[in-house]
Amino acid sequence: MTAAAAQGLGPPPARPAGALLPASCRVLSTRRELPDTWTLELEAPPGFAARPGQFSMLYAFGVGEVPISFSGLPGPTVPEGRLVQTIRAVGATTRALCALRAGDVVGVRGPFGAPWPVERAHGQDAVFVAGGIGLAPLRPALEAALAARARFGRVVLLVGARTPADLLYREQLEAWARRGDVEVRVTVDAAPAGPGAAWTGDVGFVTALLPRAGLDPARAVAFVCGPEVMMRFVARDLAGLGVDPARVLVSLERNMHCAVGTCGRCQLAGSFVCKDGPVFPWPQVEPLLRVREL
Repeated sequence: MTAAAAQGLGPPPARPAGALLPASCRVLSTRRELPDTWTLELEAPPGFAARPGQFSMLYAFGVGEVPISFSGLPGPTVPEGRLVQTIRAVGATTRALCALRAGDVVGVRGPFGAPWPVERAHGQDAVFVAGGIGLAPLRPALEAALAARARFGRVVLLVGARTPADLLYREQLEAWARRGDVEVRVTVDAAPAGPGAAWTGDVGFVTALLPRAGLDPARAVAFVCGPEVMMRFVARDLAGLGVDPARVLVSLERNMHCAVGTCGRCQLAGSFVCKDGPVFPWPQVEPLLRVREL
């Protein structure tokens, strides 16, 4: 008999397996995107249903666990029963995950977090603004919009990267641009110059693309993901163009450990990024991101 039962408290509450216990999932394929970035295609746990913008906790057995947003979900480009997650190797756990190969096993918990509210842009113009690896969490939202293309006005994708060599999903960007029903603009902060330089596109920060995109501020709903400083400037410039800040959604990245709002590691003022985010309306987080070290 347990101590709780002896005191007449009954059995402890059941723990949701998806929230606290990782499911063992096979790696189906891997793809190197950049020198430090890999995409894993995983077998999804039974009954696993995620939405664009959500994340899972990926566990490299014997090393550790990290939150990783979904970069591909079942739909026109991803078969049923599979998940796609793009990972940058920046620490011991992410390096271990990037070193996995087809047939290896990884632990998966989730899905967690607030998704991108893509439906808010129904009947409006959907504008996706990505900086660096921020394109990965945005990709499922963009693909959801393209899968229901008739429900949206313009669909615009603006992408910024540090250099051409840091540009994520370059082949898919070209494929999206060829569709004809999505407007794709790409810029890099710096590019090689001189004879033989391969980059012929825009050079400058992603914010420079905003006034050239011809957005109708009354119709635009913006989904923004990237470094926090980039999101601050994008939100500021969108407001300067007349876009209501409440129509700007951002995705935050914080140090998440439990993913269910218990450990407090990702607390942001009165919110927990793991369960109240990672997607937030800009007016909710803008005052907080002005506070140094918060």
